[in-house]
Amino acid sequence: MRSQRACSFFLVIFLLLWGQGLFAQEENFPDDEFPDPIWEDIITSIYSGGDRNFIISLGVLFPAFFGGEVENNRHGLGLGGTGSMAFNYFLSPNIFAGVELAGSFSGTRGGNMLYIVPFGARIGYQFLYSRFEFPVSLMVGGAAQRYLEQGHFSFIVKPGVSGFWRFSPDWSFGLNSVWWFIPQWPRNGYNVYGNFVELTLSARFHF
Repeated sequence: MRSQRACSFFLVIFLLLWGQGLFAQEENFPDDEFPDPIWEDIITSIYSGGDRNFIISLGVLFPAFFGGEVENNRHGLGLGGTGSMAFNYFLSPNIFAGVELAGSFSGTRGGNMLYIVPFGARIGYQFLYSRFEFPVSLMVGGAAQRYLEQGHFSFIVKPGVSGFWRFSPDWSFGLNSVWWFIPQWPRNGYNVYGNFVELTLSARFHF
């Protein structure tokens, strides 16, 4: 009996001491200070040279204003749709370069359609804050255009700013605001300077 009581006594003492050690460990490391094992690694080294991402975007295209030989901004275009695919390669943790292919359609008052297919090279700088990413980019290239039986190819510049939330190590989702500047310099001399505003939603795959 005495030996059983002694064993029980030492077992209770051991459990009490062990429990105090656990509570002391929790007091030294509060719950809100425990690092997330996944995001700790992402935040400290979220991008480096050689990282890549692939972006798919869909949204709307607003005709802003048209200059040149267009009187009083009478372009006759309405709200349109646009989509694009882009690839980025990071040269450093913040600087990236890549390529882009897009397409858009805009209806006219007469019930016809203007189609524009821009493509070109892009470069940008990305600001980071926790899981939020804010890339500022510039795309320069060409734009194939089609209206009824008329076709035209011209220069295009697309500066833009975006905001993304990093959902997981592989995916982020965000919103883009992009300005399209498309000058037309036809042989007949009636130059037109088209300006559009793109608002799109994007999904990015990081690899």
